[in-house]
Amino acid sequence: MITVRLREWIFRRVNGTEGIPVPGPLVGAEHFAQVYADPAADGRSRGAGLSDLFWYWLAPGPQMHQEHLEPGERYRTVARTTRQVLAIGQQRGDELATAATGRAVNELPTTRTSHVRLRDLMMPIWAEVYYELVFGSPCPPETKDLIVANADDVVTALKGTGLRHMDRRDRLTRYLIGRLEAGTCPVTLPAADFTVEETAWYLQGAFFNTAVVQMSEAMAHILLCATLRPMPVDDDALDRLIDETLRVHPLFGIAHRITSAPIRVDDRVTLPAGSVLLFNYLAFQRTGPAGDDRFDPDRWLMIKRKEANFIPYGVTANRACPARGVAPVMLRAATREILRHFTIASSAVHTRSLPSRGPAYLTPAGRPGPGRARLAAMRARDRWAEFGRSFKQLAYGTWMVADARRQRLCSTYFEEVEQ
Repeated sequence: MITVRLREWIFRRVNGTEGIPVPGPLVGAEHFAQVYADPAADGRSRGAGLSDLFWYWLAPGPQMHQEHLEPGERYRTVARTTRQVLAIGQQRGDELATAATGRAVNELPTTRTSHVRLRDLMMPIWAEVYYELVFGSPCPPETKDLIVANADDVVTALKGTGLRHMDRRDRLTRYLIGRLEAGTCPVTLPAADFTVEETAWYLQGAFFNTAVVQMSEAMAHILLCATLRPMPVDDDALDRLIDETLRVHPLFGIAHRITSAPIRVDDRVTLPAGSVLLFNYLAFQRTGPAGDDRFDPDRWLMIKRKEANFIPYGVTANRACPARGVAPVMLRAATREILRHFTIASSAVHTRSLPSRGPAYLTPAGRPGPGRARLAAMRARDRWAEFGRSFKQLAYGTWMVADARRQRLCSTYFEEVEQ
């Protein structure tokens, strides 16, 4: 707990006092959606000290990351391109995820229980899926390795369990540039407005970083939650499992937006232009009719999702997740495929950040699972690893915060743009 508090202190230092938490003292949960959807809550990176740290984590090319582009024609072009890539029917999304998961399942032992890290198990699956969505053909093994190395390096740095390694990321950038220059990449941005390198950075950030990382994290949480109670492998039950998992363990922690004009919250509060709003998904989803901490998928039999404070894919009016149409279908398909072939057991601590990558035992269907002794040993290993990992996160996190402040990637970029 000491190291956790120290890490929180470090991030408060880099954030300063500029952030306004939502929900919080100024903006309650009842105004969360209203403020988030306000047209003036449209600034993305410029003017927020916190952006230097996010840009550092998302390099190379964070200025081309869809979530960090400022509003304007460039953002609209990029967002439109992303929507076109992801505009596949539900059947196609199900087929892609089922096939890629099936290939991964076939590589696991069929006669004994396996120990896996669920995030690591899922990353190659989503690397294959998003490669096929971008390039329209099956993903070669060596390219899958490039994508996984890039995505793993980004999420490892984000969680403070390791430093970033730009050489691993740059290898994927060079590959994408090569495909674009050869004319073998179907997804492109207008050459008159974007360089080849900028298009490569966009593809890398949107599909082979964020998409692969978020889907892998989601699946690790879903499969760990599946250990809490026996689940029928039918689509309605799987949808409830997935929704409840994303309610308890939302993928987005805090989304920050910078106001371009004053926002009137109510008769008492007006947020001035230039405010940095910190939208806390976890805090918001802990309010309203589904606001308790209990893990209960069956709550969704009685509560309509629109009536709950539940925004697993963001707020539609303000840069909602572009995969919100196809992601639930693909998550369901991958979950269905895993649970058809294996039972899952884990005694590891399950937190939203999941720095452990989700240790679990996968047992082929019909075979006896791990006994109490193996689960007790897993629990002991996990707690010991967490003790050491907290000090590692403190050291790596401190270094990266300092290095991000030194490099000032976001601040320098906008200073140069304004010259």
